[in-house]
Amino acid sequence: MIEERLAELGIELPPAPAPVAAYVPVRLGAGLAFVAGQIPDGGKLHPGHLGAEVTVEQGREAARVCALQALSALRAALGSLDRVRGILKVDVFVASAPGFTEQPQVANGASDVLVEIFGEAGQHARAAVGVAELPLGACVEVALTAEVA
Repeated sequence: MIEERLAELGIELPPAPAPVAAYVPVRLGAGLAFVAGQIPDGGKLHPGHLGAEVTVEQGREAARVCALQALSALRAALGSLDRVRGILKVDVFVASAPGFTEQPQVANGASDVLVEIFGEAGQHARAAVGVAELPLGACVEVALTAEVA
C-alpha cells in the first residue's frame, strides 16, 4: 500500500543509510519505532549553515531527503512501510547562522513529504531547533518516531 503510494508519487527511497557512529538506525519497542537522526546524503547535500551558505529552499530539500532516508531505515527495520500506523513525532535540527529564525520553514521539507506519503497518518508533532553545528557539516538532521504494527 505505501510502496504503491511512493510509486504513485514518483518517490524512490534511497538505500538505507549505515550508522556512522555507535548507534542503531532504528530501535523498536512497545509498538514504536525510533529512527536515528539522518543527515542528507552523508552531509554532502547543501553543507553549511542556513542563513549563510544554505538557502531556506535548499534546507527544505535537505530536510525532505532526510525524511526519505528515515523511511528507508524504517523499511529496512520493519520489512515493509505498510507496518507504519502513523508518524508521531519529527525532530528537525537546523544548522543555523546567527540570527537565522526560519527553522520551521526548513522543517516543512520533512513534514510535507511525510504527509504526502502517509496522508492523515503522516501528521505529527514536531520540533524545529536551530543548532550551531551538525555532524559532518550537514545543514539539517531529522529524527522521527513512528507507531508500528
